[in-house]
Amino acid sequence: MADAERPLRLLVLLGEGGHTKEILILVDMLGPEFEYGYVVTRQDPLSEQKIRLAGPVYRVTRPRGKDDPVWRAGLKLMRTTVEALRVMLDFRPDALITSGPALAIPFAVWARLLGREVIFIETGSRVHQLSLTGRLMRYLATLFFVQWPQLQERCPWAIYAGRLC
Repeated sequence: MADAERPLRLLVLLGEGGHTKEILILVDMLGPEFEYGYVVTRQDPLSEQKIRLAGPVYRVTRPRGKDDPVWRAGLKLMRTTVEALRVMLDFRPDALITSGPALAIPFAVWARLLGREVIFIETGSRVHQLSLTGRLMRYLATLFFVQWPQLQERCPWAIYAGRLC
């Protein structure tokens, strides 16, 4: 946990495309008073280039590809889970922030086991129902945000705070 001598450490999970755009808008809004670390999959060549507030970047295996058979996705998830623990122990964040890539699940499990906060923002593309990651993160997130009032009506336990983009 943070003490008076250092800023809060936030580990930011970047997905590809829209996930990265949304979460980096939030990072920009939060500003430079935090210490940031970033997680990007090895298969994502672009997200790291979009980071504007400096911090270490950790590369991990994407837990599943869209066309992966179940057995391959299971193996990748196990590998990502081990990599997630290494990142969590190296960076030692006070909180984890994510907007919904599958990468969020193993990181959120470790964050909760290590007593860290988990902040989940359901992607803005989800207007009427939660993503699979959102349905799972409901049980792992300390704070759960949605970006549409229609979705908050269906998920009264979620917090509606407006759109990120």
